Amino acid sequence: MRILVTGGAGYVGAVSVDALVAAGHEVVVLDDLSTGHRAAVPEGVRLETMSYGDQGALGELLKAAGIEAILHCAARSLVGESIREPSRYYRANVVGGVALLEAARAAGVGRIVFSSTAAVYGVPDTTPIEESAALRPINTYGETKRTFEAAMAAYGTAYGLRSVSLRYFNVAGATDRVGEVHEPETHLIPNLLLAADGRGEPVTLFGADYPTPDGTCVRDYIHVVDLADAHLRALEATAAGDERTAQPLVCNLGSGGGFSVLEALAAAESVVGRPIPHMPGPRRAGDPPVLVASAARAESVLGWRPQRSTLEEMIGSAWEWRRRHSDGYST
Repeated sequence: MRILVTGGAGYVGAVSVDALVAAGHEVVVLDDLSTGHRAAVPEGVRLETMSYGDQGALGELLKAAGIEAILHCAARSLVGESIREPSRYYRANVVGGVALLEAARAAGVGRIVFSSTAAVYGVPDTTPIEESAALRPINTYGETKRTFEAAMAAYGTAYGLRSVSLRYFNVAGATDRVGEVHEPETHLIPNLLLAADGRGEPVTLFGADYPTPDGTCVRDYIHVVDLADAHLRALEATAAGDERTAQPLVCNLGSGGGFSVLEALAAAESVVGRPIPHMPGPRRAGDPPVLVASAARAESVLGWRPQRSTLEEMIGSAWEWRRRHSDGYST
């Protein structure tokens, strides 16, 4: 299969590219490198430096490269920024996303897998969250992801687009080649590791009065390698005639269990072997108390189960990558 991976120079995208190549697929990466890293694209994989929102140029690329399916990982994804600058998020994630769908339609590409998010649920009524739960995003980031999911479904009804939306939870971990490097860094685990090696500020633990066992937010975590495996399985499910995507398919991805912020801190301290500087802080706007997935549908439909579900596995692999790449992708 010839696959275009948008955002393939980013953390999730690059690990997924490696998995697709290892499975024998031909991959083209599209990334504007605004947040991605050229060095994250493996040798031998074509990189096109452009925006997925450039409908004309993207359409030409899809035709020239003979692309058969798209893995759409690229997006703006900072929750706080999305609340402060909603126009930026609607332009990129929704307007740009529809441009991608139009380019795909014009080029005859009828298969897409979308990296969605648990943020589409907002504050769920029950946990674990099932895919049938109400979609009530409480931040602009989640709303733009929900909107693009709806656009894909409409394109399926009108134009026959086969799609899978993978609503994943907190991604962590690393491979030997790819690790998590963002600027600014907003994710808990990489910030814990930055603080552990003295290159980051003490970690602020946002909120200690949530209705959870220890008062801090609880999140479901998924190893980035497990996520890449789900991307591969979902792309295979979009094949013509595959009944699994006769209608738009939505699957949660997670470990089925949750870890609190304090539990993540304790696990990180165990991995690095020393205390990690941290301090309390107020709640952040847009943070639900608990987000834990039911991944039963992914298992039953895609045959997917997470293989690396402990915090120690995720944090341990990320720590090893950072020890070998102290300056990120510059070394």
